Amino acid sequence: MEHFVVSARKYRPQTFEDVVGQQAITHTLDNAIANNHLAQALLFTGPRGVGKTTCARILAKKINQISQGNVDPDEDFAFNVFELDAASNNSVDDIRSLTDQVRIPPQVGKYKVCIIDEVHMLSASAFNAFLKTLEEPPAHAIFILATTEKHKIIPTILSRCQIFDFKRITVKDMKDYLHVIAKRENIVADDDALHIIAQKADGALRDALSIFDRVVSFSGSELTRQAVTENLNVLDYDTYFATTDLLIQNDIPGVLVLFNEVLSKGFDAHHYIMGLASHFRDLMVAKDAATIALLEVGDAAKKKYLEQSKATQLVFLLEAIKLANDCDLNYKTSKNQRLLVELTLMQLASITQNLGEKKNLNS
Repeated sequence: MEHFVVSARKYRPQTFEDVVGQQAITHTLDNAIANNHLAQALLFTGPRGVGKTTCARILAKKINQISQGNVDPDEDFAFNVFELDAASNNSVDDIRSLTDQVRIPPQVGKYKVCIIDEVHMLSASAFNAFLKTLEEPPAHAIFILATTEKHKIIPTILSRCQIFDFKRITVKDMKDYLHVIAKRENIVADDDALHIIAQKADGALRDALSIFDRVVSFSGSELTRQAVTENLNVLDYDTYFATTDLLIQNDIPGVLVLFNEVLSKGFDAHHYIMGLASHFRDLMVAKDAATIALLEVGDAAKKKYLEQSKATQLVFLLEAIKLANDCDLNYKTSKNQRLLVELTLMQLASITQNLGEKKNLNS
């Protein structure tokens, strides 16, 4: 049986061109190397799974390849790169051992690169022991620090580093990358299915690839929207489209029955009402051509949003967002949470009816 390698490792970028969603940073680093303007202490900060450690490794390899001229592109100069996981090696002795290794000039290549991951986990004493080396590093040493929590790093360390803020990867960038991975793996994937995976990952590409592996294990070589929603236990768009149709028809019994079906499938009522509020927001941005770009959904779902947005009034959507948001805010403190959601649904189903009654009174 062939050994399975998870997609996050199998498709880890090997060059800056392969890095997804961080073009500003990779372009800056490329220019810094080309113009010999690279600082000796760099801090990569940002959410998890966005490419900090990957960029650090690519940078470590690239600066030695450039300094050596024409070398094999697969040459990684592994003996010149030292990695320290500060989460488990956070003492003064660990830092002292690392700085002692870095002081010795490299035998091959021009630079020794030290990558310290989760640097915010270093103890206060370890930070202090590291200060002098970071302030006056050897000419052949480059330090790359990576962290998800920049605010925990002492100011004296921050002031000695060139800081690069990695952003969350957009849903579109992740979806496009998942399409590429699916093609390489000979998997037929729905656009909407990959969009749901990208949304669920919340800006972290590593999470998106982990979810992708899990769903592929569940559904095989064909990835459908239904398979993804079933495996990830997320509510499908269709549930919210059906709910909205019932609400604008003032069908209170129908919407209560639908809500009961959602609960019977094991979904959380709070999750349902938050999703409904987001659905109303998406319908509102779909009503105007200027805001359609704010609609982060797949192509098939976008058509449905455009259709349903024509059937809903702006007054209804504004009031519906307010009611759903109030329910979301009061949910945790409510003694009878199901009743709170049901009451909100009944109020939502009465909005257009109340608007009609007001018009009749005014006329």
